[in-house]
Amino acid sequence: MNEDQVKGVGEKVKGKINEGVGKMTDDSAQEVKGDAQQIAGEARKEVGDAQEDLKDAADDAAERDDGTTAP
Repeated sequence: MNEDQVKGVGEKVKGKINEGVGKMTDDSAQEVKGDAQQIAGEARKEVGDAQEDLKDAADDAAERDDGTTAP
């Protein structure tokens, strides 16, 4: 896992907590804040996932490269 993936998951957790607190206290603004944090966290996690996929693809390509050049 990279930093964006970890921080994204953390943001989603904070959002879930804020959403729960908002529901328990009947505070719609707190619920909305929690929802927004969850969305932002998911987006950041997706960025991290894409970075990992790109890194993995680059590593795979490097492993397949036998050092020759195409004509």
